[in-house]
Amino acid sequence: MSSYRQILYHLVFRTKDSRKTLVQENTHELYSYIMGFIKNKNCFLYRINGMEEHIHILSDLHPSIALADFMRDMKTASSIWLKNSGKFPQFEGWSDGYAAITYSWSDKETIINYIKNQQEHHRNESFEDELRRLLKEQGIEVDEKYFP
Repeated sequence: MSSYRQILYHLVFRTKDSRKTLVQENTHELYSYIMGFIKNKNCFLYRINGMEEHIHILSDLHPSIALADFMRDMKTASSIWLKNSGKFPQFEGWSDGYAAITYSWSDKETIINYIKNQQEHHRNESFEDELRRLLKEQGIEVDEKYFP
């Protein structure tokens, strides 16, 4: 019998100290780089978007890859790319942690649309409040020491 899987991860991670260092007019190049990284890991990117201090990704994860390794490698590779690109001069690095929330296939379009509309969401909600809300909605206890 063959192995089957369908695991959708909503991944959220932020810049070091939540500094607004992701220049929005250049993020399409960053997102293209991350899309290539995800594809090279035999995963599929459904949506990526973000704001000046954080990124949201909806991706599946190949069963041969551990989530922690995937996130470490993606953050390391994209950090090097960001620093070498010359287009994000204030970028100093990513924050240590991340949020990874799993969703069912039936939630896919809802999460894609949520990520697609980041600029709209953040007219009324800070990143910190958004992350708290997302975690609480999934029954994840929020540790306030990780929020500025």
